[in-house]
Amino acid sequence: MDITINQKILLGVCGGIAAYKACELVRLLRKQGAEVRVVMSESATRFVQPLTFQALSGQPVHTQILDTDEENAMGHIQLARWANHFIIAPATANMIAKMAHGLADNLLSTLYLASKSPVSIAPAMNQAMWNKPVTQDNIQRLKQQGVNIIGPESGEQACGDTGFGRMSEAETICSQILQQADLFLQGKKILISAGPTREALDPVRYLTNRSSGKMGYALAQAAQKAGAEVTLVSGPVTIEKPEKINLIAVESAMEMHDAIVPIAGHFDIFIGAAAVADYRPARLETEKIKKQEDEAIIRLQRNPDIIAAVAALTNKPFVVGFAAETQNLDNYAQSKRIAKKMDMIAANWVGRETGGFDSDQNALKVFWENGYQSLSMTDKKQLAEQLLKLIAKNLNEKSTT
Repeated sequence: MDITINQKILLGVCGGIAAYKACELVRLLRKQGAEVRVVMSESATRFVQPLTFQALSGQPVHTQILDTDEENAMGHIQLARWANHFIIAPATANMIAKMAHGLADNLLSTLYLASKSPVSIAPAMNQAMWNKPVTQDNIQRLKQQGVNIIGPESGEQACGDTGFGRMSEAETICSQILQQADLFLQGKKILISAGPTREALDPVRYLTNRSSGKMGYALAQAAQKAGAEVTLVSGPVTIEKPEKINLIAVESAMEMHDAIVPIAGHFDIFIGAAAVADYRPARLETEKIKKQEDEAIIRLQRNPDIIAAVAALTNKPFVVGFAAETQNLDNYAQSKRIAKKMDMIAANWVGRETGGFDSDQNALKVFWENGYQSLSMTDKKQLAEQLLKLIAKNLNEKSTT
């Protein structure tokens, strides 16, 4: 089955000579079975007439924020809700700057802020503009916001210069959009925990662990990109807040428990990627503990098990846990999955030269009832997508049995 079936692609066209390539892009997307609607900036209409895009897409072309033809004159909101992928091609330096800094002074920039769907841009500009540090800073901002950057390519430009800045060809853009259009979690609600917890000893000290939160955040962003509605419950991390994801910030294991368990039954999937402290100090000192003896004894009490609590719910979601181990990986992971009644568990080694805490890479062994699969060492963003596809596959099989 073609992955673009039922795909609704919103194409934004900025003013620039590369606008003519967007015509071919519409044709290619339509050929693949996608429904395409076109939005043009005012300057774009000076390079290509809206009628051209209307003929190619079979849909009216939008150019104004407030559309009096719409019932409530809020057509931009309806467009943002309609699309499941938003691509701007060509994307000028001006539009990139507006998107990076949250400006919304025309229809295209407003749609970016209003859209919850995955966003891609295909930059097109003079090579000097592309290489300007401020433009590169804006590109990095957009990447951090989850925007996919397609191109640009190097070559001869309309102005006579040669270098990076040429918009990628329509075939290249179409191919990349098709690869991203696999919204295998469309319509799913996913709850994810990430990061460490901090268990306070006194007003200035706490117990914690080495979790960076990178895996949980990568899962949240990959799930959102795959079409899911994502809520991320995060312990203290230094990672920038993901765009278009509902973030609930907590600190202690008890706070994470109280944030997750009451709402987990409203989600299709729960992924417990957080490294939650097993214990907390039995007594929280109100004043800073002073140094006295050569040895000190801290009494600990057990924290509630969040994953076990979610798995015990009457209307429980599909529950996925994590296990970070230093020995007997397979046995410990399987025992934990069975004991806590998880549907699936992803286990990884820690304390080795590659992967684990703080690293941008990891490898996983994923176990479920009557099955397992190894996911090789790779970037955590890529690993997150692989794991989510495995979760979706098992969820679908479970729902059909």
